[in-house]
Amino acid sequence: MLQRSAESRPLLVPGSEPAHKRHELLLIKSLREGLEEEMDRDPTVCVMGEDVGHYGGLYKVTKGLAPKYGDLRVLDTTIAENAFTGMGIGVAMTGLSPIVEGMNMGFLLLAFNQMSNNCDMLHYTSGGQFKIPIVIRGPGGVSRHLGAEHSQRLESYFQSIPRIQMVSCSTPYNANGLMKAAIRSDNPVILFEHVLLYNLKERIPDEEYVLNLEEAVMVRPGEHVTILTYSRMRYHVMQAVKTLMNKGYDPEVIDIRSLKLFDLYTIGNSVKKTHRVLIVDECMRTGGIGASLTAAITENSYDYLDAPIVCLSSQDVPTLYARTLESWTVVQPPQIVTAVEQLCQ
Repeated sequence: MLQRSAESRPLLVPGSEPAHKRHELLLIKSLREGLEEEMDRDPTVCVMGEDVGHYGGLYKVTKGLAPKYGDLRVLDTTIAENAFTGMGIGVAMTGLSPIVEGMNMGFLLLAFNQMSNNCDMLHYTSGGQFKIPIVIRGPGGVSRHLGAEHSQRLESYFQSIPRIQMVSCSTPYNANGLMKAAIRSDNPVILFEHVLLYNLKERIPDEEYVLNLEEAVMVRPGEHVTILTYSRMRYHVMQAVKTLMNKGYDPEVIDIRSLKLFDLYTIGNSVKKTHRVLIVDECMRTGGIGASLTAAITENSYDYLDAPIVCLSSQDVPTLYARTLESWTVVQPPQIVTAVEQLCQ
């Protein structure tokens, strides 16, 4: 995978959390701060999408950028995902570094052809003449009463596209660092954000830092079982961990963060220690991230497993509108507790 030389290297220890956190930000503002830092640093960075300009984006990630950088660097587009995603790929070919915002990740299905036949293949089909340093980002996941079409988890849809990297932010700290790393990469990067995490608050460093796009992070070290998760499910897992600790279990929790490529070094070392794996994700069960991760662990760490890998994923149904039924479609903390208890018997 191509990477820009020195600028792509992390400024902190890869995968680590900062020792000294300074200013407190919501995740949504942390994304904006990372984006603004890169626009100040590199004049080729530009933003495009529906209402990203003077309106500031549907969830206000780009709020205040249009007055500062102008309408050419923060471009409001028509409601045509295939058109403005294709335009983003085109300007990336000319040497710019575009960030394309999908107002909702589900809408980007309208641009699937551009993503699967253009941004990933043009480097290859041009014989290396073109790089496509594009970031495609936006909100997704199961929210509250948004219905089936606005609650999709599309990570697995894009996972099979060659050369595209995929990362998912779960905290203000890694949202900021992953945003900057994605912008600095010469590869097409999809940055998944969860709509229910935008108001999450955390202190992040005042000094600049950039994270590695291909590294997981250890959330909690443990001995009895490895729990692999990402995005919103990280918080469901940590709720379950409180119960499990009271019951005498010591789970290890890893936020995989990189959905493509998986950090099999960090994951493999954890499996060697605990010998048991539970995967918790919000993606669909059939053909989802959990299924791909299960296959990767089986291929690379099978000899260290003392029990079959257990994967808890969303049900293969459209997300239901009613609040109670909606919560039944995704994994809940009590299910995680039960799965760990069964794994450790």
